[in-house]
Amino acid sequence: MGTTKTDIHSIDTIEVAQVAKVLAHPARVAILKYISEQEGCICNDITEEVGLSQATVSQHLQVIRDAGLIQGNVKGKSVCYCLSKSNFDQFSVVMDQFFKGLLK
Repeated sequence: MGTTKTDIHSIDTIEVAQVAKVLAHPARVAILKYISEQEGCICNDITEEVGLSQATVSQHLQVIRDAGLIQGNVKGKSVCYCLSKSNFDQFSVVMDQFFKGLLK
């Protein structure tokens, strides 16, 4: 979260912000959707699917990975990405609580 004062915010607030950052860019949404439809995939597969350069996809993958929504397993010289289903379940609860809290 850069140089912001994250220590003054709750963990749930920080998690909401991280997930919102991932979902705030259409390329990251497309990457998540593609990864969710695969058993696992490497950056080159994603690059071909979303039509962005390898460097750009790598940057987006880093943001998604930092938020904990995907995980990567090394296979030879490549990293195979898949969704972190347990983290998605956790974030789903956090986001649901956040939105319900706004509607009170």
